[in-house]
Amino acid sequence: MNNPLNELKKLNKLNPIKYVPLSVSRKRPKTGLAPGSLIYTGKVYSDEIKIQVIDYTDDYINEVEINDVTELEQFNHPNSVTWINIQGLHEIETISSIGQLMGLHPLTMEDILDTNQRPKVEEFEDHLYISMKMINHIESHNKIDIEQVSIIAHKHYVICFQEKPGDVFDDIRNRLRNGKGRARKRGADYLAYMLMDVVIDFYYETLDQVWSKIERLDDLVVRRPQKIELADIQVIRRDLIQLRRYMYPVRDVIHSLSKDQNAHFFSEQTSMFVRDSYDHAVQVVENLDTYREILNSVMDLYLSQLSNKMNEVMKVLTVMSSIFIPLTFIAGIYGMNFEHMPELGWEWAYPKGFYTLLGAVALFMVIFMKSRKWL
Repeated sequence: MNNPLNELKKLNKLNPIKYVPLSVSRKRPKTGLAPGSLIYTGKVYSDEIKIQVIDYTDDYINEVEINDVTELEQFNHPNSVTWINIQGLHEIETISSIGQLMGLHPLTMEDILDTNQRPKVEEFEDHLYISMKMINHIESHNKIDIEQVSIIAHKHYVICFQEKPGDVFDDIRNRLRNGKGRARKRGADYLAYMLMDVVIDFYYETLDQVWSKIERLDDLVVRRPQKIELADIQVIRRDLIQLRRYMYPVRDVIHSLSKDQNAHFFSEQTSMFVRDSYDHAVQVVENLDTYREILNSVMDLYLSQLSNKMNEVMKVLTVMSSIFIPLTFIAGIYGMNFEHMPELGWEWAYPKGFYTLLGAVALFMVIFMKSRKWL
């Protein structure tokens, strides 16, 4: 059997998401600016922007890292599929140059640089803009990493804009390098699907970590409710609120992409996989709702346990008070300064008579309470 104290230590370490209190008022950096103004609203995670390119066909793959934005122009052709991955958004001029070179709308560029953007999808004449939250549980640091990823899905290329180095796409890179399966046999639409599907798959891993915390809490609430605090439950509750904010819109995004109106971008074969991703997104949302309900039950159970403990304490104090009230009354009578009391003339009145009376009254009170099943 696991030691509840050790479980509590594990629980206290699991506070993955850092929050800004809701009572703190923050002014948006873009307040008052014209639509399409390029302002980066996130943090600076790296010194420079990295642009990684994977260009491939069925029997060919080329991985390069470029330093000059103008080099991207050579990959805009129908002879191969190109995946352009950009890590870092703080250099606005570089991001703006990429947008102009690839023909992206100014409002799209504004959304890419706004890291507080709600997940959404927008359709343009020759490409789709997809915004999602990439959520990854990092075991080495025992935290949940959240960042915005913006995907530009074109017929011949896919561009990913990320806030910082590191992502969840290593499996896709390995599949493209190995050349096995259908990854390199399909077009850019399938690449866009793979990116979205991997992001959703990592939602499952994140929710699994949250579920493990809820299970430990549930176990502690039943066995050792005094060893945890309401703040431990509140931390997980805020986790779920934050995750709900990021995961719910993704379901709508995938649902929109799975409709027939996007058939001109996704091929019929790829559309089947997109619909499968929508099923995964729905399942993620359902799991999230289930975990919220279970956590609410854990909180109710915890409060009930505290209430029961308090009732036990009050019951003991009430019983003790009920026994001593008549005894106090008798002691009060004998403490009065009466001149004529029959018992005063008896030598053993105090050691025998007084204490015998107290004992008899106390015994009567105990027997009476047991008969009423109060004890």
